[in-house]
Amino acid sequence: MAAEMGYEFVDVELSRERDASFLRVFIDHEGGMDLELCEAFHRRLNGLLGELDFDYLEVSSPGIDRPLKQERDYLRAKGKRIEIRLYRARDGQKAFSGELIGLEGEEVLLHTGAEALRFALKEIAKAAPLLGDEDFHKEG
Repeated sequence: MAAEMGYEFVDVELSRERDASFLRVFIDHEGGMDLELCEAFHRRLNGLLGELDFDYLEVSSPGIDRPLKQERDYLRAKGKRIEIRLYRARDGQKAFSGELIGLEGEEVLLHTGAEALRFALKEIAKAAPLLGDEDFHKEG
């Protein structure tokens, strides 16, 4: 449905907060998202969800700190500064930042300044651009 409407489906999450459940859908659009685009997608999606169990549906843009999940996300971020958070610590450390060298098969290559490291995609809990990296946001 997202592609039919000219959107890029980015992610979906179902979370429980306090006494309510939230279904969050993240979409993007060439040229950026605005409230009208989110609202149009929300109306169409809400009509298709039927019997799913959630209290609130939220549709939004992933924002400037859009997580890197798909191959195209890593390609877009190549050469930029990112942060990687691991599920399990490596040498006592769970967070690494540096320049994204690229994606080779199922591994992310990151230059931390001191060394080049490889991370298997399955060990990465979250990868995202560093918010202070102005070069990333000019192109991203």
